Amino acid sequence: MSTLSLILVAVPTVVLACQAGGWAARRVGQPPVIGEIAVGILLGPSLLGWLAPDVQRLLLPPAALPVTSVLGNIALLVFLFLIGLELDLPSLRANRRAVASVAAGSVLLPLTLGTALALAMYPYLAPPGVQRPPFVLFIAAALSITAFPVLARILADRGLATTRLGTFALACAAADDALAWCLLIAVTSLATAASPLDAATALVLTVALIAALATARPLVKRILERAARASDDLVTVLAVAGLLLAAWTTDRIGVHPAIGAFLFGATLPRGVLALERSAARLQHVIVPVLLPLFFVDIGLRTDLAALPAGQWGWAALVLAVAVIGKLVGAGGAARLAGCDWRWSALVGTLMNCRGITEIVVLGIGLELGVISADLFTIMVLMAVVTTAATTPLLDRLTCGAPDLTAPAPADAPLIMLPKTPGKSR
Repeated sequence: MSTLSLILVAVPTVVLACQAGGWAARRVGQPPVIGEIAVGILLGPSLLGWLAPDVQRLLLPPAALPVTSVLGNIALLVFLFLIGLELDLPSLRANRRAVASVAAGSVLLPLTLGTALALAMYPYLAPPGVQRPPFVLFIAAALSITAFPVLARILADRGLATTRLGTFALACAAADDALAWCLLIAVTSLATAASPLDAATALVLTVALIAALATARPLVKRILERAARASDDLVTVLAVAGLLLAAWTTDRIGVHPAIGAFLFGATLPRGVLALERSAARLQHVIVPVLLPLFFVDIGLRTDLAALPAGQWGWAALVLAVAVIGKLVGAGGAARLAGCDWRWSALVGTLMNCRGITEIVVLGIGLELGVISADLFTIMVLMAVVTTAATTPLLDRLTCGAPDLTAPAPADAPLIMLPKTPGKSR
């Protein structure tokens, strides 16, 4: 049977299964991505490959996997481009001190705890040949991630996206993601470089790329507006070509291609309606059809059944550190900024959502050889649990609090924090 024939079976199998998983997740009040990631894991050696390996080979033939992996990674680049495009950095200017303090707390405490945890794990879970600094920095950066796109969808599903809580949490998540991706750039350059000089060179070139993309925004906006007068299709082609070339550039620099796609989306000009329509097209076609192939690629590398019994203790410790770092770091910073206890707990809960962004970062670490297969499985499990816990905790904390669930007045500031009684506004 030809490779094309195998792919014509594998792709619909994955897409339909992930759609079913997303539907099932939504039925129980979870974001669809939880079901899609779970299906990706279950199609791998954790369940299907363990119970019925012949069926797994029939549905996901080994000869088709290199092609489906490439398709899934292209979808991943598009998805990260869309994440960058969704980041509303100007919104951070509203109440920027509170946003900055919460985002800093949401990153710095997980970084500190993650560093201590990684130092303890290094002798036991680090892959052979990996130096201590990239391993420690990667674990610390991975634990500081908040899933901005998944968080946005959870808030939208709960009708909280336009509330003061929702806008504040999204602004904090955007700042958190920006900081975390900066850390990831440093970690990947360090992990792929042959020497400290090579790592510094990669960082300098990446900063130069960011500066070039930011400087070119007015020119890019004129090009996109002129292309929009011809057709939206041309704008879509230019956007896809640009994100792929940006991914190629960071790959040549020595940083992961995913970072290039993210940076391209983050630095594109805002306010171009044709670009927004093109992004919506990509969101509605590429993400549901091809991104599940990435989930399955991750699932094939996640083997819960093969995780040694002794590693489950590390899994519990990773989960505890991940939760404490976000809840205390973000929630504590919100409390110090003058928020009441319920608001602070909600902020900490929302910033603990890791979702697909964490899965993407872990995939990068596994591909670069910075983390082992066992540690990858442990971290994926942590990402799924923390994301799945977000919605029920959010519902419980907002129950009986109409002031938190009511939309903000039209004339209210974009972000306004509730102050603790007795504190000046």
